[in-house]
Amino acid sequence: MWLPILLVLSAYLLGSLSGSLLLGRLRGVDIRTLGSGNAGGTNALRTQGWVFALGTALIDVGKGALTVWLVLRYAPSGPTWIAYAAVMAAVAGHVWPLWHGFRGGKGAATLIGGLLVLWPFAVLVLVSAWLLVLSIGGYVGLSTVIAAWTLPIAAIFAQEGATRMPFALAAALFIFYTHRSNLLRLRAGTESRFERARVWRRMFAQKPA
Repeated sequence: MWLPILLVLSAYLLGSLSGSLLLGRLRGVDIRTLGSGNAGGTNALRTQGWVFALGTALIDVGKGALTVWLVLRYAPSGPTWIAYAAVMAAVAGHVWPLWHGFRGGKGAATLIGGLLVLWPFAVLVLVSAWLLVLSIGGYVGLSTVIAAWTLPIAAIFAQEGATRMPFALAAALFIFYTHRSNLLRLRAGTESRFERARVWRRMFAQKPA
């Protein structure tokens, strides 16, 4: 029993290493005091530029992937649920990071990182849904929430549905929870929108006579 506990705990501690906050220390800035106040990739892009945001994404995705690798490395014959529990622990660490005062991001990038190693097919489905919704509406938060809810759909087609369905539902609910402020702003009409991402609008816009 100690091995699963140690692996899940390690996943939380690893998830607590926030990409934007670590890079922000090198730059002398805390992006939680800027923009939306969120320590995630979107706010990093808006406040610090694409290079900073790319570094943030690489760290946050990478720690999710590393979490699963560690589980597969040290518990290769163990039950699959340990790996899924570790992914959720890493995501929780990103949202409530021990090393950064329990104020972090929203967990989507770290979830993607874990899925890249553990369930690549789900990443294909999730990213495709995210790009589609973003290209139509331009809302990053809404796109992320809707994309997360494709995980239970993907779980239906998975061979290990008994394990993956609970994980998929838990992940979708967690992403919904962490993006609740985005949904409230969307309802109020104050949510920020990436107009440049709305490629479908530009494609079908009527040309002036």
